[in-house]
Amino acid sequence: MTSETATFGGGCFWCTEAAMKELEGVRSVTSGYAGGETADPSYEAVCSGSTGHAEVVQVEYDPGTITYDELLEVFFATHDPTQLNRQGPDVGSQYRSIVLAHDDEQREQAAAYIEALNEEYSDDVVTELEPLERFWAAEEHHQDYFEKNPTDAYCRMHAQPKVEKVRERFQSKLQQA
Repeated sequence: MTSETATFGGGCFWCTEAAMKELEGVRSVTSGYAGGETADPSYEAVCSGSTGHAEVVQVEYDPGTITYDELLEVFFATHDPTQLNRQGPDVGSQYRSIVLAHDDEQREQAAAYIEALNEEYSDDVVTELEPLERFWAAEEHHQDYFEKNPTDAYCRMHAQPKVEKVRERFQSKLQQA
């Protein structure tokens, strides 16, 4: 069974994780940290904004079922790539829009996608595109957060609308129950 990995940051990782887990072909989604300088960062350190890391998700997927371009489409549809260092109520570089490419092919695909988005938006797309240097998984209580805490106020106000958007807009790409 072939697997590939993609890494995205689009604000709070709880929201991005919940949206990506809806998709057919996604085998796993791990919340974590990447894009910064600090080794083995903690949630508290990342939230302080001092590590350079963003909250990201690492998506393991079956490229025979869902493509990297389709993952990019869902990623960009579920956050605002024109907001610099923020998404919704979350403010700081740790909530920036970022694609961390695993190889040249992903970098080229993401660059082309971002270029096309710049034609669609009136504001500049500020999504960073960097090579993935290192990914650190977040603490266990952050994994599957939306699934474990569906009545949490933050999840109801921010993660649930992203999940609903994926279910509505990407019906043909959803996991089969």
